Amino acid sequence: MKRIGRFYRVVAHLLPLVMGFLRDRRRWVLVGRPARRTPEQHLRRARRLADSLGRLGPTFIKLAQLLSARADIFPEPYLSEIRKLQDQVEPDPTASIVAVLEGELGRPVREVFDSFEPEPIAAASLGQVHTARLGGREVVVKVLRPGVEELVALDLDISFRLLFWLNILFPNHHVRALTGVVREFSAKVREEMDFRREAEHMRHFRETYRSELSVRIPDVVEEHTRRRVLVMERLRGTKVDQLQEAFDTGRLSFQGTMESLTGLYLRMMMVDGFLHADPHPGNLLVQDDGTLVLLDWGMVVEIPRWTRESILNVALAVAREDLDGIISGMYQLGMISPEVSRGEIREAALEIMRIVDRAQTTSQERLQELIQELFDTFYTWPLILPQELVYFFRAGALLEGIGFGYDPNFNGLHFMRGVIGRYRGDILRTTGREPAQLAKSLVDEAQTTLRSLRELVVRAEREELRVRVHPQDSQGQQRFLLLQARRVLLSVFATATALITSILFISIRSYWLLAVGLLSSLAMFVLVFFLPSHLLENPLRHARGIRPHDRWS
Repeated sequence: MKRIGRFYRVVAHLLPLVMGFLRDRRRWVLVGRPARRTPEQHLRRARRLADSLGRLGPTFIKLAQLLSARADIFPEPYLSEIRKLQDQVEPDPTASIVAVLEGELGRPVREVFDSFEPEPIAAASLGQVHTARLGGREVVVKVLRPGVEELVALDLDISFRLLFWLNILFPNHHVRALTGVVREFSAKVREEMDFRREAEHMRHFRETYRSELSVRIPDVVEEHTRRRVLVMERLRGTKVDQLQEAFDTGRLSFQGTMESLTGLYLRMMMVDGFLHADPHPGNLLVQDDGTLVLLDWGMVVEIPRWTRESILNVALAVAREDLDGIISGMYQLGMISPEVSRGEIREAALEIMRIVDRAQTTSQERLQELIQELFDTFYTWPLILPQELVYFFRAGALLEGIGFGYDPNFNGLHFMRGVIGRYRGDILRTTGREPAQLAKSLVDEAQTTLRSLRELVVRAEREELRVRVHPQDSQGQQRFLLLQARRVLLSVFATATALITSILFISIRSYWLLAVGLLSSLAMFVLVFFLPSHLLENPLRHARGIRPHDRWS
């Protein structure tokens, strides 16, 4: 009963919004022109979407954090409204938190800690944070909420079932991208609910940045850290969006602070390939001496070297206005489905180049408009943002918002260009773009190309050259033929149904039989024209969903 009740609650909150989005494309969902919407209507619906996601609880609040940077799924103002959804919920009773804590540690709280504050200092979707004293020092105790694992598993199971039907009935790149987000989230949230993984992430970061004195993360108390409990030192500081007084008094430098933040995320993204993927003001503190403090390492993205190389290749192609290079890089990053031809995506790449070109010399106000145009391009064209870029965009949007909050003339693009100059050597070295490495790479590629050309000529001379059809193309032809066969069969059935109904009506004069038979025939004829090709395959066959019966061990 609990499962059924949760299913109906999710559907009741989301189905009206889903139908509204579908009617934006076709007024009558399956047919018709797009419904006309005013900006005020979109804003009201965006607020209802954010409110519904918040009411549905932890799973959908965390999912909204990923969706807030997905310009390829939602346009404005939906991104802005989802971004306002805070990961703060009502705290659980202290008794239930203490029960989880004692169950994990195997001892009463009073025997483990010198003191334990019953009132939490933070209550997020998945965990609740309390302060305590341990061995004479102040620590923070992060405890997983009781029952949250089962709730997340159930919500994801419901979400995958709903997305399965959306992919079948309304296949488009927005639905596919949304499916990818939920699939990715199903893997990430499982890691985030295991605090031992968070402790590993913190150890990795501390080892990588052991010589960097301008950034700190808390030390983990290893002997008291479990799957549902994380104990670490308490580091104090001011939230990164509450530094106005420090800037006004000169205690901290706005320029220096922004350079440190931007440089840190740029280095994590492009040099170390280990990105703190949950950036928001509550997780970024600045101490009195300007040291940055990063909290909450539950969500981390590891970026392989080939992805960093592809990102750099796209950036370089944009800089030299190499349209083919941009498109090739987008294919490498998985931003474009293999089914989409280069000709279809060419206009999107041209639009991106035009927007970036106009952004080189523009005011802050105009820059915001250009960013909006870029997001509209991602939403309109069949582009899917790779997860690495999504998290980097989240960090970029946060830094842009912080900078603009302190300085209305802050230009994030120009600022980023200056910071990139400082890390240019490190980026080139880690992505194999240093002059020596690049020269060797070019020589190797040239030799490989010449060998391939020679082999091609030799095969042509020997009349051994063969052209092979890609399996994906042959499968596409098979699906097309099967679809046509189904349509022919439906047409035959519809015609036969209509004829049989007419003959029976002449015999028994039943108007109910005539109505039912003709309506059934009409329904089959309609289905002939709207039968989607995606009905022939399961779009979620590779989904890594979390099932309610999974054991979180």
